[in-house]
Amino acid sequence: ILKQCSIKHEYEGKWNEKSRLTTCDPHNKRTVVNSNTPQEVEAKKEIIFTYDVEYQESDVKWASRWDAYLLMNDDQIHWFSIVNSLMIVLFLSGMVAMIMLRTLYRDISRYNELETQEEAQEETGWKLVHGDVFRPPSNSDLLCVYVGTGVQFLGMVLVTMIFAVFGFLSPSNRGGLMTAMLLLWVFMGIFAGYASARLYKMFKGAEWKKLAFWTACMFPGIVFAIFFVLNAIIWGQKSSGAVPFGTMFALVLMWFGISVPLVFVGGYVGFKKPAIEDPVRTNKIPRQIPEQAWYMNPTFSILIGGILPFGAVFIELFFILTSIWLNQFYYIFGFLFLVFIILLITCAEITIVLCYFQLCSEDYLWWWRSYLTSGSSALYLFLYATFYFFTKLEITKLVSGLLYFGYMLIASYAFFVLTGTIGFYACFWFTRLIYSSVKID
Repeated sequence: ILKQCSIKHEYEGKWNEKSRLTTCDPHNKRTVVNSNTPQEVEAKKEIIFTYDVEYQESDVKWASRWDAYLLMNDDQIHWFSIVNSLMIVLFLSGMVAMIMLRTLYRDISRYNELETQEEAQEETGWKLVHGDVFRPPSNSDLLCVYVGTGVQFLGMVLVTMIFAVFGFLSPSNRGGLMTAMLLLWVFMGIFAGYASARLYKMFKGAEWKKLAFWTACMFPGIVFAIFFVLNAIIWGQKSSGAVPFGTMFALVLMWFGISVPLVFVGGYVGFKKPAIEDPVRTNKIPRQIPEQAWYMNPTFSILIGGILPFGAVFIELFFILTSIWLNQFYYIFGFLFLVFIILLITCAEITIVLCYFQLCSEDYLWWWRSYLTSGSSALYLFLYATFYFFTKLEITKLVSGLLYFGYMLIASYAFFVLTGTIGFYACFWFTRLIYSSVKID
């Protein structure tokens, strides 16, 4: 507690670190008097003042010392974000339930009745493409790489949030949060290799080592290249915010020394497992896809699919951007974890709904579209970051603007990989479920 200030002090000789004030010397029992009146200040004259501080013992525990600064008073906005996201989830859940319990049940019952009655009627709808729906997509290797990377990223984010919710990671120590995420990313490499190899073997792939290498290097390589360029720009400005060369070397060492070997281990284990069997046989000759309606155009469908997942998180995204770029603390990890779970559900459900409509229109090219549908929410994230830059930030220097958009590009790319993988696995489960439920000769 600041008790009092005093002015009009004097000292003898030339001032140095060992000098004592002659007007405030406890050894000589001299103190300044009448310091409450203003002091006249002349040009080039020294002003010497002192202050007294009294420390009082507090009942606040050491672990809670930051609470006064980290307390966020806008809980109502966060609750509005949760309610807004839940409304989106309930809407999508209703659509999925209608498809699964009503439409699919009716379709499967009708198809199975046709099989038992041996009626020679032409099949229609999603059953018609059963001989092509599990045909390996174009660029299947790249899809396997991105799915494996998404599994790695999902594991990292999930474990990090669980640690943060239970209080193991303090928001006041941003370096600790980033270090934990990097370490988790490195050790989640084994799951990335396993997931990509399992999918690769289902596509009849044989060169699993090549796939493991690309899984270990593609996403980290692109992110590291962007980060290195941004850091070089900071170096060029001689800023203290640049990452030291030793730290960069340590990151590369963790990447190639731990992450890459773990991806290969996961790839080896995944490739040795028996291949995932398709529920239906694939025809040798691909079926021609009929002309699609304008609203089933791949570009339109993909862009529409990304709106709802972004809508489920954009309010919380505002607080995260404010925390990063306006030097504020983000402390409500419980809200963030709920929003993250809602995001997972939203990505899965919107992709299932659009995939069902696509199959009903006899378009069986769902592999990449399922990934891109939910992954397109990353585009809206980057557009929102651009809007935030021009409306909330007062950045005028070119270098600062490049850093902002460079880091937000990395964040959007990571968000694309995460949400795309969720959508892909949701459709993968959905298609296998519906085609294993009908009788097909």
